[in-house]
Amino acid sequence: MANVLITGASSGFGKMTVELLLQKGHTVVGSARDVDGRNKAPSDELRALGAQMVEMDVTDDGSVEAAVAEALGGTGGLDVVVNNAGLGVLGVQETFTPAEWQQVFDVNVFGVHRVSRAVLPHMRERGSGLLVQVSSLLGRVTIPFHGPYNASKWALEAMSENYRVELSGFGVDVAIIEPGGFETPFADSLLRPSDQGGEVALNAMQEQAEGFLYGFGEALAANPAQNPQNVADAIVNVIETPAGQRPFRTVVDKMGMGEAIQPYNEQLEQLTSGLYAAFEMGDLLKLKIKE
Repeated sequence: MANVLITGASSGFGKMTVELLLQKGHTVVGSARDVDGRNKAPSDELRALGAQMVEMDVTDDGSVEAAVAEALGGTGGLDVVVNNAGLGVLGVQETFTPAEWQQVFDVNVFGVHRVSRAVLPHMRERGSGLLVQVSSLLGRVTIPFHGPYNASKWALEAMSENYRVELSGFGVDVAIIEPGGFETPFADSLLRPSDQGGEVALNAMQEQAEGFLYGFGEALAANPAQNPQNVADAIVNVIETPAGQRPFRTVVDKMGMGEAIQPYNEQLEQLTSGLYAAFEMGDLLKLKIKE
């Protein structure tokens, strides 16, 4: 059984993953903002199931360091960190201000790096560990009206590729989960651009973005196979796979996009493997292609 820390645990994929891990007998620490405030109800639900809940704002260095220290103290050591906390967007890319771009990256990229930096010295000392990065299919291909989110998830993918290589000699695995779109509370808190006083054409595109979201919601409702529990199942499956055998990328999607992305991922693995072999760095790279 593993000791697992999950960020963004109060709702959506995070909450489902905490619940499933507890059912399977793992020790789980969930983190969220305001665990004794606005997120008290879901935090209390998870506490009642056996989870330890810690206060963490992934955009704040001190908060992350304190939360990881509390998690380490409460478990005696962490085997797995699931970087799940994330912020989505909806709107025309041009109309998001630089500050809004920074807000998205502070959660989706720098937040992951903060948590990873806080826990990796402990994992290296133990000679084992696993980072699970919750990315997105929008970190592999772009669609309109999600520009800052697309860019942040592409950055997360690149950061994770580097972590995989640089941690390979320390016994620490890295795995990326790439969900498609799912019906979760994530969609209820999408960041929309504040610069709404621009050109008529851009305002019309913003209306189109809202229509896109509505249409996608209808498509989700018509496809019960696109169940968010699938993502929690995939995360837990990676955690329970023996060290050194875990797939680097796992696509989770029943809407059709995942079928197109999987060959892309496999081709990238082959290209990367060839590149590392050509530069005699193959020992740094442990490639696992999910079948």
